[in-house]
Amino acid sequence: MGCSKFRSIAHKSSLAIAVAVALGANSAYAQDSESVEDIPEIIVVGQTAQIRKALNEQKNADDIRSVVHADGIAQLPDDNAAEALQRISGVAIQRDQGEGRFVTVRGLAPELNNVVINGTTVPAPEDGTRAVALDVLPSELVQSLAVVKTLTPDMDASSLGGSVEVRSLSAFDRDGLFYTISAEASYDSNVEETSPKLSGGISNIFSIGNGSKNLGIAAALSWDDRDFGSDNVETGGAWDFDDNGAASLEETELRDYEINRTRIGAGINIDFRPDDRTNYYLRTLYSNFEDTETRLAAGVEFEDPVAIGATGSAEGFREYRNRTETQEIMSYVVGFDKTLDFWTINGRAGYSKASEDTPFHVGGAVYEGNNNFENTGFVSAERPTVTAGAEFFAPESFTLAEIEWDRQLTEDEITSLQVDLARAHDLFGESSEFKFGVKYSQRTKDNEAEVFVFEDLEDQGLNAADLSLTGAALNPVDYPIGAFGPAISGAQARNVINSLSLADNFDLEESEINDFEINEDIVSAYVMNTWDVNKWRFIAGVRYEGTDFESIGTGLLDDAFVDSVTSNDYSNVLPGFHARYAFSDNTFARFAWTNSVVRPTFEAVAPGFVFDGDEASFGNPELDPLESTNFDIGIEHYIGTAGVLSAFAFYKDIDNFVYQTDLAGTGAFSDFSEAETFANGETAEVYGLELAYSQRFENLPAPWSGLLVASNLTLSTSEAEIAGLGRTRSIDLPGQAPTVANLSLGWENERLFVRVSANYTDEYLQEVSDIDAPELDLYLDSQLFVDFRISYFVTERAQITFEAKNLTDEAFYVYTNRTALNAQYEEYGPAFRLSFTLSEF
Repeated sequence: MGCSKFRSIAHKSSLAIAVAVALGANSAYAQDSESVEDIPEIIVVGQTAQIRKALNEQKNADDIRSVVHADGIAQLPDDNAAEALQRISGVAIQRDQGEGRFVTVRGLAPELNNVVINGTTVPAPEDGTRAVALDVLPSELVQSLAVVKTLTPDMDASSLGGSVEVRSLSAFDRDGLFYTISAEASYDSNVEETSPKLSGGISNIFSIGNGSKNLGIAAALSWDDRDFGSDNVETGGAWDFDDNGAASLEETELRDYEINRTRIGAGINIDFRPDDRTNYYLRTLYSNFEDTETRLAAGVEFEDPVAIGATGSAEGFREYRNRTETQEIMSYVVGFDKTLDFWTINGRAGYSKASEDTPFHVGGAVYEGNNNFENTGFVSAERPTVTAGAEFFAPESFTLAEIEWDRQLTEDEITSLQVDLARAHDLFGESSEFKFGVKYSQRTKDNEAEVFVFEDLEDQGLNAADLSLTGAALNPVDYPIGAFGPAISGAQARNVINSLSLADNFDLEESEINDFEINEDIVSAYVMNTWDVNKWRFIAGVRYEGTDFESIGTGLLDDAFVDSVTSNDYSNVLPGFHARYAFSDNTFARFAWTNSVVRPTFEAVAPGFVFDGDEASFGNPELDPLESTNFDIGIEHYIGTAGVLSAFAFYKDIDNFVYQTDLAGTGAFSDFSEAETFANGETAEVYGLELAYSQRFENLPAPWSGLLVASNLTLSTSEAEIAGLGRTRSIDLPGQAPTVANLSLGWENERLFVRVSANYTDEYLQEVSDIDAPELDLYLDSQLFVDFRISYFVTERAQITFEAKNLTDEAFYVYTNRTALNAQYEEYGPAFRLSFTLSEF
């Protein structure tokens, strides 16, 4: 077994993928551009070839994009798709329970970006958003991820920041038989539990009929069962300010989470190529993501706001919540690619469905204090845990007062049909291609909820013994932030529910108002032309998208339920222009002028409403879509085998951005004290700079030739204006982080590789308060995550990997206008992973 063999395998490692991940410019597919061999090569097999492939896509791109490739042993550099994307320039992730979940691009919130799997838009499992939580996609099912930052006219225009493209594995990605199997154990320091994971993939190319190697079949399967948790203290921004700006706290709540998360992912892909001009394919992907969460809470609501260090009288409570939530995403795409002389024809039909099913569960069992707790205060404005006498921590001080028993099912389905035709031709003696196509997409979003609220329990025949917390099975809560008190078992709440009538406790308002059906049909068509002139490549075209929108739901008007049906039709004409200039074989300049449109979130256009006296809350189905004009310009220079130096500037002029507002005191709501809804803002601007540098130092003498560095920095700013109550004020766009930075340092030889990576996201505006209360705006504090990874090839087929995540023990902290004033604080602790992978290439 020679050294060269180990080198070809070792460079399939996830360390080197960090270089490709950190490329902060773009990648795409081009038919007539330089081949992979045009990039200088030191090692022609293994991971280096994967990096060269990513660099070649970037070098010859028609649009500006960043790509993450799975390596030769079918691994992305992180555990899920969201965390793999976080190392790309301009991309930040939003975390849930410490795990990467949603992706923001160039400071624009997740619901303003599109997610596409194998060419088909992915629906969203949650009821109120269009954003797709990418943690439902196991990394083992993904061949590549791309973030497209400048859309060409042949792409869906439904993203402002970027479009995330997910491509699942294909047998033709490899030369022949390939399989891999991996076993893993991970340890969560917060709950001190070890969790298993198993995954595997196989692909091969077959000869059928009279053809040779014309059928490719690939399959992958992933399963993991993870136990983890977090500790939380939050106020929700419930601060009161005096005339001098001094802050006093109205309430605070301590929360302890224990979670079991199970993922099952599977995919089967088939390619049939009867000749060298034809390809028929089937792409499938299925993901099941089940969370079982137990939340214990203890908190106080002060009779009068209390300053730090002071005490007062307070009502106390404890709460138990337990639910199992299952999210599913399935995607099926069938299509063909055909070349006929000068023509290329592509056709694709897709069906995707996402759902979130939360069966009946204890949504909240609330135990109220029997009496007010005197001399109660809090410690620390950042982590305001409760200080109180012993009676607050005694179970006999609390009695069961209310139980919420509910279920919810959300389904989101998208069916699409698309045909594209392209013809090569000469334009003024230069190579050119004319392309046009049409697409039809039909989307249906359904939400159903049933809510039962059990109150006044003694009036329903229950006695004090049935409701006393001392009668429940109690255990101490492991809560390192501060004193918490006893845990609560859900058995008592379920016994109470079983003893009472469901029909007598049905909450008709909550059940009816939250039910809706939203239908959205989109017809689109485009024309574009690509023209190569000397060192230039130009793309010019226009896209049309017509939207037919309808929402069906129920509203409550002065205690009477009424049907709420609204339609809203609109169309958008979206021109675009791209230019690329080659200074040399390794240096390129790019420019793009694009236009895009994003429909409002389902929460914003929900048909349900409640009008109760002088208070109202309602969605706004007549909202206009967000429209953006975008400019991008930049330059990139390629360095050696796996290196690039790039700089890109961008500017976005956004019309009709959507925000939540209170219309009370204005227009038709002049006599209302509260009128919460959503509205279109006038304009917003986002502009910034993306810088990236990656290099492998293969020219240095050993052992320094094994060094790799990958880094990127995104600087951006935004300006927006909101209106309400007869006034306006300027804000940053929510979710827009001024600084996002990544740095990966690594070293590798034939058998061993080591990587240390850091991800930094600056603080940003998370939620806008009422227009007249900017002091209550919520901000997410800056975060720095540091991860470590080491991998060793025991043999040419067997690899052992150890990974440590969140070594900085970074917390999730949201503050209320001032850094010291808590809205939410949550800590997770580091996590560790050990895996063994066996592969055959």
